[in-house]
Amino acid sequence: MKWDAWLKRRRWERRMDAEFQFHLDSQIGDYMRRGLSRQEAEWRARRELGSLDLAKDECRDERPLEWLDRFFRDARYACRSLRKSPGFAAAAVLTLALGIGANTAIFSVVEGVVLAPLPFNQPDRLVGVWETNPRFPRVFVSYPNFQDWQHTARSFEQMAAFMWKGYDLTNPGTVAHLDGKEISADFFSTLGIKLSRGRDFTPQEDRQGGAPAVIVSNRLWRNRFDGNPAALGKSLTLDGVDYTIVGVAPPGFRLEGDADLYTPLGQGDPLILDDRASHSGIFSIARLKPGVSISQSKAEMSTIQNGLDRVYPEADRDLGTDVVSLKQQIVGNAGGTLLLLLGAVGLVLLIACANVANLLLARSAVRTREFAIRSALGASRARVVRQLLTESVLLSLAGAGLGLLIPMLGVRPVLAAAPGSLPRSENIGVDAPVLLFTLAVSIAVGILFGLAPALKSWSADPQASLKEGGRGSTGAHRRAQSSLVIVQIALTLVLLVGAGLLFRTIRHLWNVDPGFDIRHIVTFKVGISHSLTKTASGTRIAYQQLIERIRKIPGVQAAEFTGAVPLSGQGGTMPFWIGSQKPASLQAAPRVVMFLTGPDYIRTMGIPLLRGRFFTPEDTTSSPCVMAIDVVFTHMYFPDSDPLGQTITAGFAPVGPCRIIGVVGHVSHWALGDPGTYTQNQAYFPLYQDPDRWVPANYPETTAIVRTPLPIATVLPAIKAAVYGTGSDQPVFHVQTMQEIVSESMSSQRFPMILLGAFAALALLLAFVGIYGVISYSVTQRVQEIGIRMALGAQQGDVFRMTIGRGLKLVLAGLAIGVAAALILTRLLLSFSHLLYGVGASDPVTFAAVSLMLTGVAILACYIPARRAAGLDPVIALRHE
Repeated sequence: MKWDAWLKRRRWERRMDAEFQFHLDSQIGDYMRRGLSRQEAEWRARRELGSLDLAKDECRDERPLEWLDRFFRDARYACRSLRKSPGFAAAAVLTLALGIGANTAIFSVVEGVVLAPLPFNQPDRLVGVWETNPRFPRVFVSYPNFQDWQHTARSFEQMAAFMWKGYDLTNPGTVAHLDGKEISADFFSTLGIKLSRGRDFTPQEDRQGGAPAVIVSNRLWRNRFDGNPAALGKSLTLDGVDYTIVGVAPPGFRLEGDADLYTPLGQGDPLILDDRASHSGIFSIARLKPGVSISQSKAEMSTIQNGLDRVYPEADRDLGTDVVSLKQQIVGNAGGTLLLLLGAVGLVLLIACANVANLLLARSAVRTREFAIRSALGASRARVVRQLLTESVLLSLAGAGLGLLIPMLGVRPVLAAAPGSLPRSENIGVDAPVLLFTLAVSIAVGILFGLAPALKSWSADPQASLKEGGRGSTGAHRRAQSSLVIVQIALTLVLLVGAGLLFRTIRHLWNVDPGFDIRHIVTFKVGISHSLTKTASGTRIAYQQLIERIRKIPGVQAAEFTGAVPLSGQGGTMPFWIGSQKPASLQAAPRVVMFLTGPDYIRTMGIPLLRGRFFTPEDTTSSPCVMAIDVVFTHMYFPDSDPLGQTITAGFAPVGPCRIIGVVGHVSHWALGDPGTYTQNQAYFPLYQDPDRWVPANYPETTAIVRTPLPIATVLPAIKAAVYGTGSDQPVFHVQTMQEIVSESMSSQRFPMILLGAFAALALLLAFVGIYGVISYSVTQRVQEIGIRMALGAQQGDVFRMTIGRGLKLVLAGLAIGVAAALILTRLLLSFSHLLYGVGASDPVTFAAVSLMLTGVAILACYIPARRAAGLDPVIALRHE
């Protein structure tokens, strides 16, 4: 027995020496053809083949940075090895590019929106200050209350306020409508922003009667004044008033949206600024003092507001305050949605890793003899594993480099497909943090998918691998590949279910009846010439004459003005009471969505009139006050009585009592499906009964609605001609169709649906490739077995079904695991209640459709290798070995 063992050992050693010499001569020849001497070529070849007799000593004596030298040596060998298998390398790099690129793209969005600090000085000390009432967790700030806070609060270094305002610019240059802000004098200094030119507003300018001053954006300064420093001191004509330019904002500055210019808030509408009960669009920001926390500032602001509630009970009773991080205020709910998408794209990366791991397992199966020779010549198992991990990391780095094209080229088109879905979208890009993330992910991924073949080589038996007739694949090897495919199927199902749920949500939303006819409606705003709107009566006449001219345009079926377009984000709520029973607290009173509209509004919008009548041109300030309510209001407050003839008083500066003259259908105002967290009661007030004191504030904010079957490109020139008929200083802006408005209202669902759909499609493609690869490889490894089966009488159909069956077993196992995982993970969608509508997280239709789709893809992936297996010639198959 000892003699037999000795002979077996000697034969194995001779065979090993011959194999080693063959590989050694081949490597020496490669190096000598590159111009190296025989000695240098042999030295390098022996080191790369793991020979210890030369490599260890020379490494220690001539290479003091041993670890660095080993890395470069491994990298050079990995590059040569991969160059010899270009098909494998291309498939692996492309797969990794898709997985890593998709992750980099989403991380660039997360980094730009959520992780990047605000571009202000010490942004962690900036907060937003809100008011609260029993009906809403956050309401806009009353300007008199803000002024009291500013003088009393000790938690803040500075406080500032701002509100959005549109301006019609008539000089210099062409007429245009600009988006701007009214800001308090401390606005830029509170943010820690230094103007690029000029100065901030002075306290004297930030008050009624102050000199009209304006700070322009850097973009407007360059577009209108060619970036000339002499623009300071010149004037802009805004809304018929000449403003002096006192400063230029820094390039790229924006807060809560982009503004073209800034005017003093203290010079704004006195009806808003002097009324403590008015909460009309004013935001408040503050900078915390060093060492003061948000919770401490909340406690102080609560004490201050409680005092104001006692001093001004009619306006402030039941008001509270809230202090939040300014960054949290800006980002809002977007952070949760983006983290959900980051988790989803992480599943895509795991699927890509499983695919490449399968490729590496197949490749390692044909390299077992190489690994055995290196082991036998003295290379440790750790040395071989290190070499394999180096190859996988190089593949991952190459894939990451190629994958950077996805965030560079693909993010902007996706954001353009869902405008307004993300705050801070201007910060999204491939910057240093994104590149570091990509590098870290590529290294981690390279190690992850390289572990499977590396561990397999660790446990390999060199003698068994060098035996004559040894096969390159084992049962354990095939089980590892099958397990990876099952994981791919399970992860793909999770992604497909998530995308399917959002797709069905969009389908349900499109099928929701919004309460009006969205077809053939065009909306736009008009800046009526300020020469026509100097008085309230002149303003009413100018708007009436304009809408009459628009109605006369051929093809226009109806047209009207409204203060709020449904689903556009316009409009707000106000307190109300029925009859003469005024509530003790306006803040705790019920709320109603109030539409300020002309008499032809419901006909233009296609809203049904259910009872009574709607407004007529005779409903003016000289006639009794009237209102119309919707059916939801009727059911809630008049369930057993007739609402017609009842009276309503509404508003912080009460309008009414107004007699109810009609009941109309309910419209979706906040969003399709009307989330229950918002007020649903709706009422309509005649535009021509708007009190004189409110006309200058309300009329410029109205929107024209035109019903016409003509394409927008055809009717818009005629509309502009009708507008410009009384003056060329009347801009037409914010032109949209109602279908575009409805589509934008679904952007919070459409954006994640687009991305999840893209990820799911990519995962499905990778799963298809993975199944095909495993079944095809299995057929190649079982050629002899198939030949024996066919020689013993198996028919082609039997072989075909056997091959398809093996693929289906993998799919069914993956589906079982995937369904269980999806039932758990899709519950996350329920935590984002705004994402799903009309469908549950465990919707059986979605799960069934996705499972059938995956099964069909699996059968397709198995079909080609099954056909190849069924077409084998038994004689050729038996000679395979």
